Amino acid sequence: MCNLETEGTKYGCGHYKVTKKVRKLDCMSPYCIHSSRHPSYCPDCHCDRFFGPDAKETITLTTKEYCTSCQYWFKGGAQQRR
Repeated sequence: MCNLETEGTKYGCGHYKVTKKVRKLDCMSPYCIHSSRHPSYCPDCHCDRFFGPDAKETITLTTKEYCTSCQYWFKGGAQQRR
């Protein structure tokens, strides 16, 4: 499973949101769709389609604000729908 090195924003709720994918770390597996060793034609492809956890997360901005999802749930948006 391939991994990424990313840059992003760290929110006050604890979430990290990627703003830039810096580099891909290739796992060299023919069973990973993101790998350079994955065949271009893979019949009935059931290979890994997701990246693994980020190999490196560089925080470029830290804010006390909540991310978009948490603002909705914890700052009143979901409570208003009741």
